[in-house]
Amino acid sequence: QVQLVESGGGLVQAGSSLRLSCVGSGRTLPRPMGWFRQAPGKEREFVAVITWGGDITYSADSVKDRFTISRDNAKNTLYLQMNNLKPEDTAVYYCAVSKDSFVYNHPADFTSWGQGTQVTVSS
Repeated sequence: QVQLVESGGGLVQAGSSLRLSCVGSGRTLPRPMGWFRQAPGKEREFVAVITWGGDITYSADSVKDRFTISRDNAKNTLYLQMNNLKPEDTAVYYCAVSKDSFVYNHPADFTSWGQGTQVTVSS
């Protein structure tokens, strides 16, 4: 089982940037990984996903052109670069590993979740 630890969240003003990191340890697997977020009172939603090789990425329409997912397999680290942050981006952000080698965008298709990192964007 892989353990995931997210970091990089914080309180920022609208228009700012943050870079989230997700470090994996233990039994890492050559699988796609994704970022999700959950705001208070809302369901966990898809943000972005990346293949093992990093050559294919998909992002939610709400973050496209602002957020970029990437990974460094040598460092067992997944990243989410977030630019031009908006108050509606406020949420706890989680990283997770796909249940198999396919690319998904639903939380139920991911395993090994991290504990999350809080991102708060003020207007």
